[in-house]
Amino acid sequence: MQTASTNICERMGRSQELSDSKRGPVIGGHLGNKSIRDISWLLNIPRSTVSGIITKWKQLGTTATQPPSGRPRHMTERGQRMLKHTVRRSRQLSAELIAKDL
Repeated sequence: MQTASTNICERMGRSQELSDSKRGPVIGGHLGNKSIRDISWLLNIPRSTVSGIITKWKQLGTTATQPPSGRPRHMTERGQRMLKHTVRRSRQLSAELIAKDL
């Protein structure tokens, strides 16, 4: 029987990831010939998460979190909004003064 305090899905939320200490037993179970369903039930982790960890381990040889792919975002949305607001507020400012202000 699962309670709210033991259900990892309710505690984690969608955006959080499992720690390395929780990923290790998943790989250990896989190497011990346990099924994804058994590993999921034993560790109280969703089957999709267990499957993803095993797939990642098979492809990359590691379960560590990888950096995101793609071009890095240098300016956040908040920074873009601030820049637009500054330019609209005083259109006579030079680029140096705007950069200094930000």
